[in-house]
Amino acid sequence: MDESDQSSSQEPEQENEKLPPLTFLQMLGSTFSAAFGVQSQRNRERDFSRGKAGHFILMGIGFTAAFVITIVLVVKLVLAQLT
Repeated sequence: MDESDQSSSQEPEQENEKLPPLTFLQMLGSTFSAAFGVQSQRNRERDFSRGKAGHFILMGIGFTAAFVITIVLVVKLVLAQLT
């Protein structure tokens, strides 16, 4: 490999390092989109290039917990209205 091949292979890595990390709202939006299966290709590429897996795992666990708690509360409310 000559120097031009090596520098061109390092450019994408350097571009990713220059990009700012995802904000909380961007991660939250991506988590909701992923949960409902409507994530756009552009956002998915952004998430994989700028996001950290650990952050998305925590967001997914938090979303799942909030979703389950919401469903349980709604069911309890409906059952309380029926009795």
